[in-house]
Amino acid sequence: MESIYLDHAATSPLDPEVVEAMLPYFYEHFGNPSSIHHIGRTSRQVVDAARGQIADLLNVKSSELIMTSGGTEADNLAIIGYALEHESKGKHIITTATEHHAVLHACQELERRGFDVTYLPVDETGKVRPEEVEAALRGDTILVSIMYGNNEVGTVQPIQEIGERLKDHQAVFHTDAVQACGLVELDLSTLPVDMLSISAHKINGPKGIGLLYTNQSIKLRPLLFGGEQERKRRAGTENVASIIGFAKAMELANQSIPEKRERYLSYSRIFFDTFAEANLTFVLNGDPMERLPHVLNVSFPGVEVEQLLVALDMARIAASSGSACSAGSLEPSHVLLAMFGEGQNDRVRSAVRFSFGVTNTEEQINKSAKEIASIVKRLQEQQVFIR
Repeated sequence: MESIYLDHAATSPLDPEVVEAMLPYFYEHFGNPSSIHHIGRTSRQVVDAARGQIADLLNVKSSELIMTSGGTEADNLAIIGYALEHESKGKHIITTATEHHAVLHACQELERRGFDVTYLPVDETGKVRPEEVEAALRGDTILVSIMYGNNEVGTVQPIQEIGERLKDHQAVFHTDAVQACGLVELDLSTLPVDMLSISAHKINGPKGIGLLYTNQSIKLRPLLFGGEQERKRRAGTENVASIIGFAKAMELANQSIPEKRERYLSYSRIFFDTFAEANLTFVLNGDPMERLPHVLNVSFPGVEVEQLLVALDMARIAASSGSACSAGSLEPSHVLLAMFGEGQNDRVRSAVRFSFGVTNTEEQINKSAKEIASIVKRLQEQQVFIR
């Protein structure tokens, strides 16, 4: 039985072209880019070229890119690294209640170090109001971190307007664009952000590599020590093969973005039409218009999501609840709780995330939509209520 992978927001399969680009740097060209001999210089040249390629795609200078081990490290470096370097200017940070845990946990660590963090609420679509961001600013605010597009529900935040409202304030603006990369045009010469995080494994690149963009005026306190790599901002021998793969993945991800967006939106329409034809009770979570096209978060009232995910897995369909797994039991999503509160517990606990990618076909989507509808209908008819 064919497995159908609908969890691309969690991670994505390596593109064959990415694998092909990486292979020589595992075997033939294995040198350390910091070595001064010709073998090391070869690695330095390809790393510099890959960094330049990514910089061109983002429309920034290559010196403004810091290679990291992924999105989590990039977020931590942006938030903790900036806060510790600039705490003399203030110790107040603004973020939202629906951020990725890489941001939330970094902010919580800063709170343990004496910083004050404001966690802004969002509306029922998962969106923060720009005027509330502006209203939360204080004289000692040094950093605002708001993600571009949510990883659980896909809601796209008003980054442009928020950035415009921060222009006359000392606070710098960071956005986690891990889910948005490859699905929106990221021209950092016009996007009003000071720092931005990306991870390769969300765009059919290798795991263990990401980047933090910082404009040239930003100074950060390093989190890692032991070398002078990345212009003394991130110590550690460069992951040469993965950097090459990252550049290739970025190149491929930026091709035909409008066509990809339309294809993924058409997949959502197939799901909606199939669910409606089956007379299912369901509701979309997230903004219906301003959302990332590959993320589809749906609640099926009366269905226990853990049972649904098990049934889907048995049918060889990989999806996600979008919530953290702790001690073997699914915890309610912090994103959905922030959007709906405890008052809509059924909606929160019956939510499942489907996320599409380049390897999905329309045939797979039609087949999985029918199978999902059949499983949900059976569970709803059995009146499997939320505990």
